Amino acid sequence: MIRGIIDRFESDLAIIEVEDGHTLDYPKHLLPSNAAVGDVIKIDGNHFTIDKEETVKRRKEIEGLMNELFED
Repeated sequence: MIRGIIDRFESDLAIIEVEDGHTLDYPKHLLPSNAAVGDVIKIDGNHFTIDKEETVKRRKEIEGLMNELFED
């Protein structure tokens, strides 16, 4: 199984950054219909699952970093 993060959507492709830093392109229709940019995705062959727990954790970490960066 591969884990990655949805980096962006280009036309009918989902561009997913995987753990080693490179990107993989997959047809967008293979992903869950509610998949969004920034979601953590588990890839098992042509089966894609959103890792909701990791997505929430990652978003909170990013929010914390942004708050630190823009403190007055």
